[in-house]
Amino acid sequence: MALTKRIIPCIDVALDDAGNASVYTGVNFEDLQYTGDPVELARKYNESGADEFVFLDITASAEGRETMLDTVSAVADEVFIPMTVGGGIRTREDIKETLRAGADKVSINTGALERPELIGEGARAFGSQCIVISVDAKRRFDEAGEHYAQVDGESCWFECTVKGGREGTGVDVVEWAREAAERGAGELFVNSIDADGTKEGYDIPLTKAVCDEVPTPVIASSGAGGPGHMHEVFRDAGADAALAASIFHFEEYTIREVKEYLDERDVPIRL
Repeated sequence: MALTKRIIPCIDVALDDAGNASVYTGVNFEDLQYTGDPVELARKYNESGADEFVFLDITASAEGRETMLDTVSAVADEVFIPMTVGGGIRTREDIKETLRAGADKVSINTGALERPELIGEGARAFGSQCIVISVDAKRRFDEAGEHYAQVDGESCWFECTVKGGREGTGVDVVEWAREAAERGAGELFVNSIDADGTKEGYDIPLTKAVCDEVPTPVIASSGAGGPGHMHEVFRDAGADAALAASIFHFEEYTIREVKEYLDERDVPIRL
């Protein structure tokens, strides 16, 4: 029997001008607009049939501060499905404190790229199932990569970026995904800077390139405009889970509607 695919809503959280945690949405990781209160949205998704929930502190790494653990705790009080928390996690102690605040898993991007040993340290201390390696990928149409895919008739590779996609690293996403899996990551969270917020569909070449190379479960993120895009990323790229934000935040679709659409097309899903 095929493994059940997961539908995961995500909230991108940042501090507003008054220092309060707020949810924002944007396009290509820019032009962020206020969307709502993280605790209220968490409560809604917990009651709506989501399989899991993701809380990302989207400016923690760029601003050099720790994840907002008080808000994580408040959200954890409202969420009784697995919750992944990311943003500003750089040490084993950060992982410990985030899990203690109520997270079931931690999502790590910059901290793992800067010190890959953190993946193994976290997996050994807390279990591989707790360690999610997040990749903010951006297309590069040059000869500096290692793994290439065809995109709109052109050959490109995907670069790992940091600081919300604002800074390149020169690291090939597929090669990094393979290394992260070998070091003990329990899951890979693949974000596309190019597709983020566009609602034009997930980056299928990116997601497929990673899924084809690693045995680790892959969460596809960025670009969802409706249930058809989720069906596509499951069918054509082999993703294990599909993450979305704005289509759920603004109630363009409910999680139930998405799941019924997928079920009608024989995608194994938990209704």
